[in-house]
Amino acid sequence: MTDKQTSTLQSYVDKASGIAQSALGSLTGNTADKAQAQDKKATADAKHDVSHAGTSIGGVSISSSGVAANDPDRQAGSWDQTIGSSKETVGNLLGAEGLKKEGREQNASGQAREAGGQISDLGSGIADRAKGTVGGAVAGLTGDKEEKAKREAQHDTGKTLQRGAESDINKQAS
Repeated sequence: MTDKQTSTLQSYVDKASGIAQSALGSLTGNTADKAQAQDKKATADAKHDVSHAGTSIGGVSISSSGVAANDPDRQAGSWDQTIGSSKETVGNLLGAEGLKKEGREQNASGQAREAGGQISDLGSGIADRAKGTVGGAVAGLTGDKEEKAKREAQHDTGKTLQRGAESDINKQAS
């Protein structure tokens, strides 16, 4: 909400404006309007892409809206997967079935723990975005600037958590 240049809603408004300008250019035969319309649509697509970009690095999610701490289970689950895979590899090399089995179990446990953290961040991110948007609108109507800023920050943190979790989930699905 605080960065209108990367707002999903703003990208839709810009795209609609570009489509309208393109239609006007087609009706009037004005090639300059058509060219400007194409530029507006391209800019809107870029804003949309930036608005949906996000990643997780070292226990935090990062997006165009800022940085937010991830659920600790995401990092711990990833670590368990790494240790489990290492144990499984060493077990394979040494022919130690017990170590190999222990590694597989720790890896699977880590995957489940990380997924739980991702779902938690995704859910709380969506909820915080909605609460921040509604609360910000109410604060805007009442003129409470401090509350509006607080709600915008809540929205932005939620968006960052949501985008970070979506990024990790999409990487794993690939």
